[in-house]
Amino acid sequence: MLSKKTKYGLKALTFLARRDVKGPVQIAEISRSENISQKFLESILLTLRKAGILGSKKGKGGGYYLIKDAADVPMTDVIRVLEGPIAMLPCVSLNFYEKCDDCPDENACSVNKLMIQVRDSTLQIFRHTSLADLISE
Repeated sequence: MLSKKTKYGLKALTFLARRDVKGPVQIAEISRSENISQKFLESILLTLRKAGILGSKKGKGGGYYLIKDAADVPMTDVIRVLEGPIAMLPCVSLNFYEKCDDCPDENACSVNKLMIQVRDSTLQIFRHTSLADLISE
């Protein structure tokens, strides 16, 4: 299941991407519009800023804004930043691989084979979906 952090992060990103004016948006405005706790949203937006997806400006007229065009923000980047590995098991993860303690042979493991298919299908969707796709009407 998708965590609330990721769900709210996607909602905040789509809010920013839909705006006609591309300047900074205050956290309070996003929070109100998307019905997200301001405190929780602050930590999510900070994570996205540290990952290079958002920029921020301090002071009067400050807030958060998209650094890139929405078409250049793939869901793989967003999901990995907010959710962590895309694979459901560490033994099939491309970026966070770990061997399972209870599995003597990954090549003979039926669970491993299934989860590779799930990972590949999920990656296919995330790689070919951008933030712009989420806001297209």
